[in-house]
Order: sequence, then C-alpha cells, then structure tokens
Amino acid sequence: MAARCPEPRSAAEGTRGQRGGWALRAPGARGISTGKTPETPDRPDSLPGEETVPGQALFKFKELYENPWTIPNFLCVSRILLAPFLGYLIIEQHFHLSLALFTLAGATDLLDGYIARTWPSQKSALGSALDPLADKILISFLYVSLTYAELIPALLTALVISRDIGLIAAVFWVRYKTVPPPVTLSKFFNPCYTTAQLKPTLFSKVNTAIQLLLVASSLAAPVFQYTDSVLLQCLWYVTAVTTAASGYSYWHYGRKTVKLLNTRSP
Repeated sequence: MAARCPEPRSAAEGTRGQRGGWALRAPGARGISTGKTPETPDRPDSLPGEETVPGQALFKFKELYENPWTIPNFLCVSRILLAPFLGYLIIEQHFHLSLALFTLAGATDLLDGYIARTWPSQKSALGSALDPLADKILISFLYVSLTYAELIPALLTALVISRDIGLIAAVFWVRYKTVPPPVTLSKFFNPCYTTAQLKPTLFSKVNTAIQLLLVASSLAAPVFQYTDSVLLQCLWYVTAVTTAASGYSYWHYGRKTVKLLNTRSP
C-alpha cells in the first residue's frame, strides 16, 4: 500500500501555551499580544516543526500540495523499475523478449500522456518531471546494455548518457534552490510538494523520439537479421546530432524550460 501524504494543515491550528493550556491561533497571530504594526506584514505559516527565521524569505510551501498517487505517475515508475530488467535481458541476448517488453514500455509512455491530457485530475507537476526522468533512466540502461551487446557504438552511448546526467543534475539543482530552507532530505524528496514544473524544448521531444527509435531498431536488428544495415548506422549519426542539439537547447533557453511554482514572501 502506498504511503499517504499528510494533508496540509488548516489555517487555524492548535498551539500549546507555555503553561500547558491549548489555544486556537488564527493566521498571522503572534501570540497573546495584538500590538502588530502595519509595517510588519504577515508571513505565511511555516511547515510543522520548521523554525521561522526573522527577515528570511519564506516559500508558500503548503500551497503547492498535490496528490502524487496518480495513474500516469505509477506508469512512469513502472518504466523506471522495468529499465534494469530490460538491460539484463539485452546483456543476456534475449532480444525477442527485450523487444516485446520495450514495446510495452513504449505503450505505457503513450498511455500516461493520454491520461494526463484527458483527465485534469490525473495531471500533476510531479508528472512533468517524472515522465522525462523515466525516459532518461530507461534510455540510459538500454544504451549501455546495447553497447555491451555491440549493437550501439560506445561514443554515442557516452554522448547520450552525458547529456542525461547533466539534465538530471540540473533538475536536482532546481529542486534544491526552490525547496524552502532549511533543506532536509524528507522535504527535498517529498513527492507531495512540487516547487517547479519542467517544460521540455521541441528539440528535446524530437531527440527523445529518435533515441527511442534507435533503441527499437537496434533491438529488432538481431531478431530480423539486419545488424549490418547502412540505414541503422546512419541512424547513429542522426541520434548524435539531435542529442547534441537537445543539450544545447536546454543550455540556450535555460530558465524558460523551468516554471517555478513557489512564491517568495518578503
């Protein structure tokens, strides 16, 4: 059973006084005294157990709560879990089964996108990051295993993985910069609170499609006996060009590929 994320706490919450009594505190209250001046703006409530540092810019973290347990997100996680198993099958040269499972993984990729577009309740900011992350993990495992099986050149695999490592590192950096301080592991990896939404570039979408086409063609090559095809080798060069172009597009557009969902309060 999946762990249930805690619901955001209500505006009025109980606080224990210094003498052991319980009292309701309204939003923005500082205690018993009501001598608040207009020059002191209200600050958003901090998370349970989080200390508020005077003068520190706070994130409205609780406003970013969303339910991460959606069908598209589960499908993305299933592709991530399938990746190492697929890699093992390729290394062991079970190409028929590998091709069938890769086709299944591609079907889940199309299905989670369709569900997210059709039912708004199944769409989440987490999914915008989880879907490309699942693709990158799956592609990385497949390219390494296909290189081991001598079906994809090592230099192309190194280019693909280097780009993906750079993008994943950038995603973690954005997450680190948008999580409210103090940054803790539980807060950083909490799937219930999303602080940014990724917007893939057109080059990235085209590149992902071409990379997956090369994987499918390479898996099918030993099955249908065309491992020495010139067209397959041409696809290597096309994939290298689109991979480099995709990496450059992320570097060029930079901030335009990330939509920040949090807000800072003075």
